[in-house]
Amino acid sequence: MAPKPQKRKRTKHAKTKMTLPVSEEAEPLNMESMGHPEIYPLVLTTKTQEIFNCRVDEDVTEEQPYKLIKKEDIFVDFANRAAVSDFYPVKKIVQEYPGDELLLVYDRDFKYGLNFYLIGTEEGKENYLNPPELPEEQEEYKDHIPEETYIYRPPISKPWVSLGSEKEIEEESVKESTKQITYMISRKRSEFGAPIKFSDQNASSVKDAYIECTAYSDKNFTLKQLERDVGMQVVPQIKETSTQTRWTHPKNAATQYYPREFLEEEKEALGQSKTLTEFLNSVSTSVEIALQQNEIMNTFIHDWKCLAEEEGTFGDKTDTHLKEYQSFTDLHSLTEKMITCVSWHPVIYGLIAVSVAVRLSFEERVHFSGKLLLQPSLILFWSFSDPIHPQLMLESPDDIFCFQFCPTDPNIIAGGCINGQVVMWDITAHADRIENIKAGGSRSKKVTLKPMFLLEPESNKEAIYIRHCAVSSIESGHRKVITDIHWLPDTFEINRLGNVFENRSGISCQLVTCSADCTICFWDIRPQKALTPQPQAEKKKEESIEIPFDIPSTFLHLDLSWKPLSKIRLSKGETTLDHCPTKLSLSEDNLLFKAQEKILAQSKAVKAGEMNPYQNLENALSNILKPIDDFCTKFFVGTEEGEVIYTDWKMERDPETGRFMAKKPVSLYTVHDGAVHTVQRSPFYKDIILTVGGWNVAIWKEGIMTGPLLQSCCAPKRYTSGHWSLTRPGVFYIGREDGYIDIWDLLEKTHEPAQSQNICITMIMYIKPWTFSAKQQFIAIADYYGTLHILEIPWTLSHPSTNEVSSVSHYFEREVKHLEYVEQRRKIREQEKREMELELEKKKVEDSLPLVPPGKPLMKITTWLISLNLFYSSLEIFFEAKGHSLIRGLY
Repeated sequence: MAPKPQKRKRTKHAKTKMTLPVSEEAEPLNMESMGHPEIYPLVLTTKTQEIFNCRVDEDVTEEQPYKLIKKEDIFVDFANRAAVSDFYPVKKIVQEYPGDELLLVYDRDFKYGLNFYLIGTEEGKENYLNPPELPEEQEEYKDHIPEETYIYRPPISKPWVSLGSEKEIEEESVKESTKQITYMISRKRSEFGAPIKFSDQNASSVKDAYIECTAYSDKNFTLKQLERDVGMQVVPQIKETSTQTRWTHPKNAATQYYPREFLEEEKEALGQSKTLTEFLNSVSTSVEIALQQNEIMNTFIHDWKCLAEEEGTFGDKTDTHLKEYQSFTDLHSLTEKMITCVSWHPVIYGLIAVSVAVRLSFEERVHFSGKLLLQPSLILFWSFSDPIHPQLMLESPDDIFCFQFCPTDPNIIAGGCINGQVVMWDITAHADRIENIKAGGSRSKKVTLKPMFLLEPESNKEAIYIRHCAVSSIESGHRKVITDIHWLPDTFEINRLGNVFENRSGISCQLVTCSADCTICFWDIRPQKALTPQPQAEKKKEESIEIPFDIPSTFLHLDLSWKPLSKIRLSKGETTLDHCPTKLSLSEDNLLFKAQEKILAQSKAVKAGEMNPYQNLENALSNILKPIDDFCTKFFVGTEEGEVIYTDWKMERDPETGRFMAKKPVSLYTVHDGAVHTVQRSPFYKDIILTVGGWNVAIWKEGIMTGPLLQSCCAPKRYTSGHWSLTRPGVFYIGREDGYIDIWDLLEKTHEPAQSQNICITMIMYIKPWTFSAKQQFIAIADYYGTLHILEIPWTLSHPSTNEVSSVSHYFEREVKHLEYVEQRRKIREQEKREMELELEKKKVEDSLPLVPPGKPLMKITTWLISLNLFYSSLEIFFEAKGHSLIRGLY
């Protein structure tokens, strides 16, 4: 008999609808291999069973396991739930079925693998409802088949034959040889829980109830060992010590004493004492205050446990795991794609953008390049209100691997392609569609902005494709995939030499990108002033070009002619090779975490009728630029080889060639044993940087050149992404290639993650947290199979304690002092090593000097000069090690 398949536990039906990618072209599964081509197994959820009145053990039972379902009811379910319907896999069978009623059978024993199966032909339906009778010939043949008979033979009892085992059992059995002693200890009930009072007593005499209980060995309890079974094994030498008193034989002891009281004469004398009266009058006030304080508050409360733990009404403080809230999957994509970048909308709550790319290697991309050109490369905008249909789709010339919203206008988006081009989008024309601004009610006159997941999805919604406004020049830009992109803040701008100036326009106009072609480029979206006047024929030719109606003209001046403002190469020094950057972090990145209120104010100003500054970028150009002094132009870069580089974007003139070149890196450390996937500054400390790459994690402090403050040990799986917590300074999230996420809490553990949780079955590609309100936070986790998981962050990981910022800051300061101490000890050890080498060298020189024979003074003087020269050489090496110089002369 085949084993009965186990029933799998189901999740909620709404979540099943979102995560099952169903394709209309997929063939329905039938049992043709088992000889039943008319049977089609199905999975019917509890909701579907209630709709069609086929509930298990109620409408369909073991006695009557079938149900006739009208064909019209299934069509109504298709119209209501579309591809989420449980009958959708057999939609073609239902449409071609000739009858009006289909037979649905409950598969209680999972004979065909699922809980129900549908009979797709009229002949199979009639055979099931009215099974055919066997012919008479088969009945006769059945009677002639010989049946195997089984004869039962009862067991036969036999007499017991003793072989001597009862004697062995009697010898091995344990028998009690001593009489058991019973003790009963009693105490008054009123004395339970009473406070214990201790007092001094005289230990010099027995009269004061002091009895010495000395230990002695009792011969009645000594046992002679006759035999011992010992196993020997070679093990390291182990030594055990003990400091406890040897416990030989317990004895009972009792002590009783009487309280010491004053006599009547002494009591009268103390009552009339003037000294005692003055003492009581002086301390009575402080005693009354202490008694009042005891009544007001509990003096025995544990202050450390109750330290700054405010009570809240939302969430459970004991729950420390992430809870899945929503998930998004592109069901309309025909190819297998992965998510490369995730970004929450800065203003609109519940709207998130993701970029997707085809899951192909470089060789596979070259092989299928013709087919890939026919498929659009998109950035999808997902809303919590509609988990199936994207709100917007941004088209690009090739797959996008990184993108970012503009910090001063969320309708401007910049992205980096796999072919090295930078792409710009302007979605201002579709802002009203995605914002959903509606009036609060008939009585209220104010306009309120509702979150996206509180709105009902619109019916018959069609996907909107938005074309890009401009792309950079292929010849002048990057040669390989762009791995990271950042907007420069609106507080400063740079020129082609890397000098920093004040940005008077008040908008972000410059970008920085890094690529696998070993370059870092700075871009400016404003039209550059031409050095030579443009010919009149070319102007007329540009004016004659027609602009498509669906493409905004915001960045038309950049399309196919956009060149980087400055380009930096990270040279490896003596070799001709360059470092390959993957991620970077500027010194002003932490300001972008706090720019949400400013973005919201600017968007409201644009809606009120003011002109959008990005529509007239020529006004943003300033003839006179004011330089900014004491501006930090250094930044962190993570490379493909696992190196963390701290370098400067300012150019310097090469003394040999006279050209402007990038400066040499200030510091370089090879900490990670794989490509760096995350370089991010802390939102609480502008000089603390988190790097994730290979199999470990590191935390750095800007200005400390001796190494990382924290470097984790090797993880069981490779790390792929990471992100700081937005509300807790000591918490950060790390994604792994096996689908787990490691949650680090520096206040709890610094050598390993505080906890690990499984999110998916494949590699985690990107992590992005988001704060919805003071009581609720979400984290977006993208995987390699193209699914975006939205999880709710629990209370313990989202609400910091009162002193957490200062506590984590003190931890970083202690690590800095530890690094300084280690560096100091390292220098001392190197100095001691050099001094030991000099001593050994000096000893070798003295031992190698030959003895001077008598009568040869010239040889003696020559030998003396040679030894003197060697001595001065040793001194010179010693003083150079100390940092001094020595003037040597030969006499």
